[in-house]
Amino acid sequence: MDLDVFVTAHRAEWDRLEQLLGRGRRLTGEEADELVTLYQRTATHLSLIQSSTPDPQLTGRLTQLVARARAAVTGARRSSWRDAAHFFTAGFPAAVYRSRRWWIPTAVLSVAVGALIGWWIAAHPEVQASIAAPDELKALTAPGGQYETYYSSHPAASFAAQVWTNNAQAAAMCLVLGAFLGLPVLWILFLNMANLGVGLGLMTSAGRLDVFLGLILPHGLLELTAVFVAAGTGLKLGWTVIDPGPRTRRAALAEQGRAALGMAIGLAFVLFVSGLIEGFVTPSGLPTWARIAIGVAAEAAFLVYVYVLGGRAARAGETGDLEAADRSASLPTAA
Repeated sequence: MDLDVFVTAHRAEWDRLEQLLGRGRRLTGEEADELVTLYQRTATHLSLIQSSTPDPQLTGRLTQLVARARAAVTGARRSSWRDAAHFFTAGFPAAVYRSRRWWIPTAVLSVAVGALIGWWIAAHPEVQASIAAPDELKALTAPGGQYETYYSSHPAASFAAQVWTNNAQAAAMCLVLGAFLGLPVLWILFLNMANLGVGLGLMTSAGRLDVFLGLILPHGLLELTAVFVAAGTGLKLGWTVIDPGPRTRRAALAEQGRAALGMAIGLAFVLFVSGLIEGFVTPSGLPTWARIAIGVAAEAAFLVYVYVLGGRAARAGETGDLEAADRSASLPTAA
């Protein structure tokens, strides 16, 4: 496309749209119809320029024009409590449900890696010796040792806040760094599973596997699920860079990136719940079975939330993306 010829052919339309927008609400019925028509044409022009011969200055002007025209045509839209309710009852669970083919395999493989590392450490005393000296290992695994006192080493409220912050950062890193072909996500997952496997192996070798599971399962089920969802979403984002499908790479990344941003908000709330469990339930004096039951109930509630609410919303067409009126205009791309 010859950009100079294109601009010459359509500049008058853009100038006219800008003129109509400058009048605010003082438009006749005929002028309002003209504004809608020019808005649609300019949105198409913007998409053509972005896909063929992008010019920063021209693209900036048309983007601003299209945004102003959209606001004039659809009216200013403000977020409300209804939007928040829709996000948590449809948008977020639907996004988690739709990405299940990514985070479920991620969860299975990650748990398998953690279990394998735990078995390797538990079955090989020489590996244990390479981790720490015998006295240090005893201080970690003995009754009243560091593995047990870790969860009660700080006041419950501050500990829960610290745990939530750390886990939210890990989830956010998985979501953001997924754009780098997903490779940093795999490294973050491996570090988390290696840390879990070391604790599992050392406590198993000390004959205290039941204590370890009693400390990990109450909060760990929900916490690790949230991390796996974030990692799966990050990997999906990385794969979008490689294979955007029938859309342009830019459009595919924009859609997936918006969904990942929404996922980050939703997972922050999920991790807040797991942080409360870790801060108040895990170190409590409740029997082990009761603490584990609370963790299982929280995990089951999350899965029901995803598969019932999320599945229903996904089948109704919900994707977790922004509303159509809030997204940039784009042209369909043929497969």
